[in-house]
Amino acid sequence: MGNLLENILINYRWIFVCFFLLPLSTIYNVWFYARNWLIFKLGSAPKQHNLRVRDIQRQVKEWRAAGGKTPMCTGRPGWLTMSLRLGQYKKKLHQIYLPLMDVLDIDTSRQIVRVEPLVTMGQLSATLLSQGWTLPVVPELDDLTVGGLINGTGVETSSHIYGLFQHICVSYELILSDGSVVTCTKDNEPDLFYSVPWAHGTLGFLLSAEIRIIPAKKFVHLQYTPTYTLDDFIKKFTYESTRKDPHQFVEALAFGPDRSVLMVADMTDQPDPKKINKIGHYYKPWFYKHVETFLRKGPSEEYIPLQDYFHRHTRSLFWQLQYIIPFGNNQLFRYFLGWLMPPKVSLLKLTQGETIRKLYEEHQFIQDLMIPLNSLKEAIGVLHDTVKIYPIWLCPFLLHADPGMVHPQQDSGQMYVDVGLYGEPQVMGYQAARDTRKMEAYCRKTGGFQMLYADSYMTKDEFCEMFDHQLYDKMREQLNCKSAFPHVYDKVGRKTLL
Repeated sequence: MGNLLENILINYRWIFVCFFLLPLSTIYNVWFYARNWLIFKLGSAPKQHNLRVRDIQRQVKEWRAAGGKTPMCTGRPGWLTMSLRLGQYKKKLHQIYLPLMDVLDIDTSRQIVRVEPLVTMGQLSATLLSQGWTLPVVPELDDLTVGGLINGTGVETSSHIYGLFQHICVSYELILSDGSVVTCTKDNEPDLFYSVPWAHGTLGFLLSAEIRIIPAKKFVHLQYTPTYTLDDFIKKFTYESTRKDPHQFVEALAFGPDRSVLMVADMTDQPDPKKINKIGHYYKPWFYKHVETFLRKGPSEEYIPLQDYFHRHTRSLFWQLQYIIPFGNNQLFRYFLGWLMPPKVSLLKLTQGETIRKLYEEHQFIQDLMIPLNSLKEAIGVLHDTVKIYPIWLCPFLLHADPGMVHPQQDSGQMYVDVGLYGEPQVMGYQAARDTRKMEAYCRKTGGFQMLYADSYMTKDEFCEMFDHQLYDKMREQLNCKSAFPHVYDKVGRKTLL
């Protein structure tokens, strides 16, 4: 009976998703983008921001006046985040509500955009592109928020030039535990500025951020190079990641230990009309399936609209939707229902129920492991033996030698790779906690890191070994955070060990 129930919940969840969540997601998206477009056009966001900040200050001061015995956290429901965790810790903490979801200002003279933390990548990229600008680093999924990418982290195929999302940020506006508001930069408050990323909101509440922007072009010229041996792939990937005259975008998808497709791209306003491929159209094949065809076709090139390129993995949620809607890439489905895709991750989480959540936890491995580029060949072998999940997303990024929780072991910047594993392990005897801990141990051994949106099974000592807490602990003490906010480990650690 138990196996039958599991089979129904996993294999037929698509019925509920297709006939309920997809329409609901579409209705929400229409409302959300119409609302944000109107507010931006009316120019009312800055005034509303100041009013909202005063209300947040009121909430914090009321918490202090009541004794401040329970640490604070944001009142945003856990199911609304892109993290796989539901944020159970929120039930035990004092919740502060931060309805901050607007683009406040685009200053083209300074090449800066000022935004609130709940602004999404889909919202921000659409707003900037309409003005002829873009972020230097645009993480792929539409629903990723600025706040999540700052308090956590974000990476993109331009990160081998610019670094992580935090490295394109110029300033952070925060409300501290005493209710005061401070704007920190690397010049006026460097310790606080460098402590915010990866701290997951445990130093203060993020109110807004200033982020660098660059001029945008209409298309990207995307070149595909298939490789058929691991050594050949590592050689070409390393060259494209570290060359002195780099392409603007570099990524790869590994479809097996010896079968990969390397992709490099550059923005352009002069596409070859015969080679334009508008991959963002709802009826187009999922991007990773499109990429896989070049293993058979051989090297190729095409021109893709810039916004389609930025969000190329959104429609299929990389390749996670194949586990929810197995026929989602079928041509008939794409033509008739593809315009509804994808369902919102938040709604998938809200409606999954405890049984489905546990089943996914036991049978899915969702991790981004950030390791030095010189360890990539070994890492692919370790991952093949431990979880055997394909495709693997590979995205190089320059890790700057800045202070804070994450930096290379050497004194200068170092090239790393984000290794994205999203799927069902194909090894016999997979055990989620045990095998995740193996990967965490491997990351620590190589001087790498684990993205903290996913499950972490490290002990606190292991966590402090992976992430440098020196500056973080100093700021926690200086800003009286210990009673005001939970420790970052208490927000992200599973504490469920073998």
